[in-house]
Amino acid sequence: MAGAFWCLVEDDRQGNPKKVMAEVLGEAGRLAARTGGQAEAVWLTDKASEAGLTQLAEWGAKRIVLAEDAAFAPYRGEVWTPVLAELVQKESPQAVFGAVTTRQREVMARLAARLGAGISADSVALAVEDGKLVATRPVYAGKLLSKVTWAKSPWVATLRPNVFRPADAQPGKTATVERPSLSAPGAQMKFVERREEVSTGLPELTEAETVISGGRGMKGPENYVILEELGRVIGAAVGASRAAVDAGWRPHRFQIGQTGRTISPKLYLGFGVSGAIQHLAGMRTSKVIVAINKDPEAPIFKIADFGIVADLFEVVPELTKEFKKLLEK
Repeated sequence: MAGAFWCLVEDDRQGNPKKVMAEVLGEAGRLAARTGGQAEAVWLTDKASEAGLTQLAEWGAKRIVLAEDAAFAPYRGEVWTPVLAELVQKESPQAVFGAVTTRQREVMARLAARLGAGISADSVALAVEDGKLVATRPVYAGKLLSKVTWAKSPWVATLRPNVFRPADAQPGKTATVERPSLSAPGAQMKFVERREEVSTGLPELTEAETVISGGRGMKGPENYVILEELGRVIGAAVGASRAAVDAGWRPHRFQIGQTGRTISPKLYLGFGVSGAIQHLAGMRTSKVIVAINKDPEAPIFKIADFGIVADLFEVVPELTKEFKKLLEK
């Protein structure tokens, strides 16, 4: 509907929205309340679960526009973009928001280009001032913050995960679900083969409530096995600093920091992480920060709630052993 704040749904490819949608819908709802609009979800998928639709409603979506078609999986920008553009042109929402994910980074940029609209990518703050949306986003690799606004609607923006306050789930809330008649265009690329990295069996980095991170102090890729063992015991995701990723010890998808993933878990444990500004930008909003480093002058100790000055190769096995004892009781 006109004046609505649309939120493009990021799902787990199994018919359920990811928890980042609580943040996107929460922020959209707060902004919409100031403009007399409402938060709505737009979901392009090959399958949507009833539980997923209920979850979106409980996170604040007043209306869900569900486009369900086998053509939407696997994701291809040239298929999604025309459908989204057609919906926007038909209904003229005030804003279109997405999360900073692999899929949505691309499709939101394509959508903005198709509509001739401005886009604020990787937004870290949003506000309505004098009836206009103002977005704050990092520039120059996070060294500065820039404020931008739009010359016309729709206001297109991607929101950095783990930055915005999630919507409080309201059990029992319902939303109107509409299934518009749309025809997805044919793909210009042919799907040949899908290859997936072997799963670690640990939680996804940006979704986890507990995150373990290893830095240059891990000394090599073979040593991350001790962090993964600890992660399995306490149900934690395992990430890495930029230094470790640049050294080739871990794939980029595990990088925490300005040019990697932004996390905000309840508990962050950093092993051998010095605490460079780039890394701190991606995890400093963690609720409790625990740092383990041999260097007592490591910058990470300045923001840590708890610190251990010790050799991580002595600390990690002891922590793993003690957590096992506690959890077995």
